[in-house]
Amino acid sequence: MPKVLLVGATGVIGRRLVPLLVAGGHEVTGTTRSIEKREMLGRLGGAAAVVDVFDAIALASVVNATKPDVIINQLTDLPDTLPDAMAEVLARNSRVRIEGTRNLMNAAEAAGVRRVIAQSLAFVYAPGPLPHREEDPLDARAEAAVTVSGVVGLERAVMGSPGMVGIVLRYGRLYGPLTWSASPPEAPALHVDAAAQSTLLAVTQGAPGIYNIADDDGAVSIAKARADLGFDPAFRAP
Repeated sequence: MPKVLLVGATGVIGRRLVPLLVAGGHEVTGTTRSIEKREMLGRLGGAAAVVDVFDAIALASVVNATKPDVIINQLTDLPDTLPDAMAEVLARNSRVRIEGTRNLMNAAEAAGVRRVIAQSLAFVYAPGPLPHREEDPLDARAEAAVTVSGVVGLERAVMGSPGMVGIVLRYGRLYGPLTWSASPPEAPALHVDAAAQSTLLAVTQGAPGIYNIADDDGAVSIAKARADLGFDPAFRAP
């Protein structure tokens, strides 16, 4: 089984994903910025590495030490509850996607990692006929500019490395345990367990490219993810 480095392992999806990876027989190391969260990763079944993704040298050291076959990028900078100052949160999150992903991809290339999976967004398509497919344009309107710039920076970095399988999973708006919503929010929606399961599937399946990962609610087409990854939006963790 591939050895996995899960970057951003103590986030909403990471905490659901680590047990799935471990149950699937993968050796998992998860990263966190917080020393306090090392024990959480241990309880979930993974090893822990404390590192800030903005520290390129330290991040490269972690990648070299763990020697992963696959890197999963679940980097975010989001609070546990819905924030009041959303613009500030979106700006921080965009920086993580752009700078953090660039540092991660540089480290992955230097270490010879052959497969990288990264989370992106399925709800930033430009207005147009539904369901949106992966090749549809993203929203260029001013109100979406900060978020879309982060998405574009991340996706280009992940899919722009020669000799590497770069897979981008465009998630719908998350709901379920640990998220901001207990029930499906505005479409495209996605249960956090189905997001985690899709990521597990992508560790060993799927060609390089972009995949919409969402509920079958008509907002985006998930036909490609169903066919290539075996994605099932109804999946829930045991």
